[in-house]
Amino acid sequence: MAAPDSVTLKDLSGTWVMNKTLSDDTDAVLKLQGISWLVRRAIAYSTITLYAKEYVDDAKVYHIDIDQVSSPGSIKNREERALDWVFHEKDDSFFGKVKGRTRWIKLEDVSDEYMNQGWAKECVDGEVIDAYVESIGGGWVAEQIWGFAEVDGGRRHVRRSVVKKGKQVERVSLVYDWQK
Repeated sequence: MAAPDSVTLKDLSGTWVMNKTLSDDTDAVLKLQGISWLVRRAIAYSTITLYAKEYVDDAKVYHIDIDQVSSPGSIKNREERALDWVFHEKDDSFFGKVKGRTRWIKLEDVSDEYMNQGWAKECVDGEVIDAYVESIGGGWVAEQIWGFAEVDGGRRHVRRSVVKKGKQVERVSLVYDWQK
């Protein structure tokens, strides 16, 4: 379902379901990130739901906490992002030890053509979310741009990712439907 105009990057709170028909296949990216074949198969055949809560703390820093759940199979992962562009380390239940940072950015400052094209006017005129993650020990880095785009006739939350490991580069676009 398309996201209503009232849902913006300044408040992504709610339930989002990955639209597998409109999203790219994630297998090559997950393989590059060291995810096993069995887990990649489980992900391919499951529904991925994001339960997001966005808020601003007393220091005026935006935070986005996301519980990601796949069903069937109940693979769960929690993301806690502070949009302060400071590295935060965590032992991720899915990707292992990682460090990441997140910020607001203008699309004109995004150098990768794949990630800065095709966004809705609100993103072109305003800001998008830039999420950067490095694997500690896994050798890969990932950068995502989060925003909204017109996809299949509706305004949808989209995340475009570029994942690199050595000379190997994989790109994937994930499209999420609004649930509530």
